[in-house]
Amino acid sequence: MLVNGTRTCTKTLLQTVARSVVACHTRNVTYVQGQEPEPKVREYFYYIDHQGMLFLDDSKMKNFTSCFKEKKFLQFFFNQLKLNNTDRYKEFPYLSICGKERNFVRCDDFPVVFTNVISKNLKDGSVETHLAYNHAGDLLSHKFEPNKIIMIPDTGRVYHPAPERTGFIGLVRSKLAIEFSKYFTFNNGESNPPTHFTFNDVTYELDNAWYLKHK
Repeated sequence: MLVNGTRTCTKTLLQTVARSVVACHTRNVTYVQGQEPEPKVREYFYYIDHQGMLFLDDSKMKNFTSCFKEKKFLQFFFNQLKLNNTDRYKEFPYLSICGKERNFVRCDDFPVVFTNVISKNLKDGSVETHLAYNHAGDLLSHKFEPNKIIMIPDTGRVYHPAPERTGFIGLVRSKLAIEFSKYFTFNNGESNPPTHFTFNDVTYELDNAWYLKHK
C-alpha cells in the first residue's frame, strides 16, 4: 500500500523483522508472521501495551527499543484499525487492513492509548485541545472532552472517548493519568469514580454514561 510515496506497511515491517518460518504459539493461537492463507494475502500479528506502544505480537522483548516508532506508519496503521468482525483469529479483537495485508491486533486493554495533551490547529484557523495517541505525535489525535474523563477506582485506570471504529473507549497512559488524577474531585467517596475534573481552571461535572454504554 503506497501512502505519500512510501510503502507504509510491508516496507516498515520488513525493515523491522524478517519473516518468521517458525510457528508462534500464544494463548492457544498458532500463526506464522507473514503467513499466506490465500494467494497474495499476508497476515501479521501485533500487540499494543498499556503505554500505547505497538509491537509484533511474538516479540520476546517488548520495550521502547523493539516497538514501532515510524510516525507515518503508526498514523496509517491506526487509521485503518477497526474491530475484527471476521471469522479469523478472534483472539485478536482488532484488525488493520493494509492493501492485501491483514494485521491482527490484540492489546493489554484498549488499542487507543492517549499519551499527551496537544493543541490542534484546525483548517478554519481555530485551535482545539486534543489528546494525542499511540506515539504518532500530532498525526493521531482525538478531541479532548474533559467532562468525559472517567477513572475506575478498582484499577486506577483512566479512560476517555476514542474513535468509533475501535470501540469508542480509549485508555489514558499511566503518566498522563497520574497528572489528571491531581484534578479529580470525589464527591461520592474515593471508592467510586470521581464526580468532577478541573482542566485549565474550569471544573467539569463528569458524565460516565458513555463509558457504561460501550464498555
